[in-house]
Amino acid sequence: MEHTQNKSSAFSQGVVIFVYLAVLTALEFAIAVAFDAVPLLVVVAIAKAALVAYYYMHIYKLNQEDADLDHHSYSYKTNTNRFGLWLFLLSDTFVFAGLMVMRLNLLGLSRPGQLNQYLGLGVTAVLLVSSFFMNRGEIAMSFGDTKKFMNNTLITFILGLGFLIGVVFVEWRLAAAEGLTAGFGSPATGPTGAVFYMMTGMHAFHVLTGLIFLGIVWNNARKGVYTAEKHWGVEASTVYWHFVDLVWIFFYPALYLIGTAVK
Repeated sequence: MEHTQNKSSAFSQGVVIFVYLAVLTALEFAIAVAFDAVPLLVVVAIAKAALVAYYYMHIYKLNQEDADLDHHSYSYKTNTNRFGLWLFLLSDTFVFAGLMVMRLNLLGLSRPGQLNQYLGLGVTAVLLVSSFFMNRGEIAMSFGDTKKFMNNTLITFILGLGFLIGVVFVEWRLAAAEGLTAGFGSPATGPTGAVFYMMTGMHAFHVLTGLIFLGIVWNNARKGVYTAEKHWGVEASTVYWHFVDLVWIFFYPALYLIGTAVK
């Protein structure tokens, strides 16, 4: 898919990517319910992650040449900042990768049976939709439409808050009521509870920091800080929010779909 500069086509591209993600998520859920085919689930997760990383997180922009060689120019600093942000995200990826290794090592091909499958699918859908609106907000700002950016960012914030509440205040309580505890010494759940709460807890912390980030850029936009030519803060917050989405793309099947449910 080509990267176009026209405003309407840029919005359309975001819609197409979202449709792909929605279809793949539905396929993922269907595969888990009907076949429990781990290799297929892994392939689907990788495909979803590639779409989010390449289009929503702008990996292709890392290869853009900067014609302005003035080290004090805004465009040069933006390109430099992009590399710095991705280095930070890469380092953060090792934290989540470590949690995935822990999950595979301790649980193998089993998963927490106390989790609500439909709630898991619901919060996943909410997070994917939030990324869609964040993408629309960033595109709007890149064309100087501050009002549309603020509206879409506000929707993203509300959806992100809904995801956080759904995981921490709903799923955690339901799981605990089903006997899923956080202690390794629990005779009922063993390490399963520790894996679940550590993975979702670390992700929830990043969602929270992402919400703070969104609140800051929304307030800056309200003050007129950003323009079509200068809006690095918007791009950075967008990439970070999509990173939160990307991590959940792997955490969701790892906790809810892959393996045999064990209580």
